[in-house]
This record gives sequence, structure tokens and C-alpha cells, in this order.
Amino acid sequence: QLQASGGGLVQAGGSLRLSCAASGRTFSSYAMGWFRQVPGKEREFVAAISGRGASTYYTDSVKGRFTISRDSAENTVYLRMNSLKPEDTAVYYCAADLAYVRVQQRPEYWGQGTLVTVSS
Repeated sequence: QLQASGGGLVQAGGSLRLSCAASGRTFSSYAMGWFRQVPGKEREFVAAISGRGASTYYTDSVKGRFTISRDSAENTVYLRMNSLKPEDTAVYYCAADLAYVRVQQRPEYWGQGTLVTVSS
């Protein structure tokens, strides 16, 4: 089970940190990812991190601004979002999959979303 939190309202240029707490004892076996969705649009990939955190990958629009990380002791994955823009406004979802490549495309497990709103 995945539980996302940390969304909210922030001004453009501001920062937020999203968290996704995972239940279970095999957290490090799973690659983790973040996606986002704007109403009326398809859900899009944002960032991914491999099971032990050695590899990360980002969509071009967030490179240099967002950082994905994980804490195995806390069974939690984070998405630090800096220099936020109004176009980052979306519902953000965390996801998990045993395969690092698949978590970027069609992850097996999804958490509920958390809304991020960036005002101009």
C-alpha cells in the first residue's frame, strides 16, 4: 500500500516535498516513481528511483528542479520540488514496481494522489 502526502498550495518559485510511505517489508525490492495528472490530460511520468536508490530518472521538464530520493529505514520515497511553476500544478501520484523500467511506464502499484497547486 502506498500513501502519498505533502501536496498543497505554493507560489511560483516556491518549494514542496512530497512523501510516499509504503507498507511491507520488501520496500528496497521495488523501484518507485512519481507521476502527475492534470484534469482532462493523461497521467504523465515525472521521476523514478531504483530499488536501492542507485539510479534516478526524470522527465525533461523537471530536470534540475525536482529530486527523487528514498529512505529504506522509513519505507518512504520523496519528491523534492523546487522552483515550482504554475504548469507543475497537478495531482501527483506515487507508484511502485519490481522493475525500474516498468515503474516509468506502467507501474503495478499506485498510491492515491496528492494535489499540488502552484499560483502565479
